[in-house]
Amino acid sequence: MTIKYTPDHEWLQIEADGTAVVGITQHAQDALGDVVFVDLPAVGDSFNAHDVAGVVESVKAAADVYMPLTGEIVAVNEALRDDPALANSDPMGAGWFFKVKLSNPADANALLDKTAYDDLLKNA
Repeated sequence: MTIKYTPDHEWLQIEADGTAVVGITQHAQDALGDVVFVDLPAVGDSFNAHDVAGVVESVKAAADVYMPLTGEIVAVNEALRDDPALANSDPMGAGWFFKVKLSNPADANALLDKTAYDDLLKNA
């Protein structure tokens, strides 16, 4: 299991079978504040890297959730749809957004690791 990050503040937990769990980072959640609504993609939808795959709305703002890598949605977090506050209480756990079957899992090598993501935040 490998965790990668995007400059847009999404995280991916990449599994050995080439699927990835995707959500927003703690930093994104902190910036948004209390999440009140999420718009998740449909299972079976395909996206290219950087496409808008969903939306998260908070009491402060709305933000797009970008597809970190090209792939097909294989699951969405229905619990998050029912209780968007999961993105507040556990953004990198129970508050995950969707699972994607990656078209090319090796593309994840171009994303940020934890150290590079922390450096990004320090320099923001």
